[in-house]
Amino acid sequence: MVTSRSTAAARPEGAALRRRGPVLERAILEATLDQLSRIGWNGLTMEGVAVGAQTGKAAVYRRWSSKEDLVADALQAGLPTLDEAPDTGRVREDLYELCRRVRDVMYSKPGFALRAVLHECDVESAERFHGLIETGVIEPSKRLFRDVLRRGISRGEVRADAIDDLVLDVVPAMMMYRSKVCGSEWPDDEIAAVIDRIMVPLLRA
Repeated sequence: MVTSRSTAAARPEGAALRRRGPVLERAILEATLDQLSRIGWNGLTMEGVAVGAQTGKAAVYRRWSSKEDLVADALQAGLPTLDEAPDTGRVREDLYELCRRVRDVMYSKPGFALRAVLHECDVESAERFHGLIETGVIEPSKRLFRDVLRRGISRGEVRADAIDDLVLDVVPAMMMYRSKVCGSEWPDDEIAAVIDRIMVPLLRA
């Protein structure tokens, strides 16, 4: 009697898995993010994504006609969402926790992949992906910062005229600058320093 082997063991290495629909698409998008985070925009190919997803390259090309379309969908599907602002009862703590959440988005695998794309792709493609970071990270974070400041104003912790576009840009701008130019990964103590030395004095009623 012949002992049967498992499907995974019997399948030759690199052979395509039999998957369809959303399951296959999710595997392709995850493989795209994985390759972007490891080898960057310039190294990523549709064929390499197919290998990473354990499918045929025809399955990738049927769904996405270009690398730009594939990467855009992978980033949109993968970026963590910023749903609501923390509410601890103190504006300083709310800002600190919110900054930590924004940092976690920026340093998630999709966030890392997005930064790799922005650093490497050509100008035309970069404009498209800059829009993704604007709608996926910057705009949601500014909305939540605005919510925190409104609550701070109502409690008397924050001056009434503090909700201003320049004020709302301070933390996102600092985070992007120090990440891109200074190589900072925004440890908790650096976040605390920005809140205590810049934001609290700026907002104080």
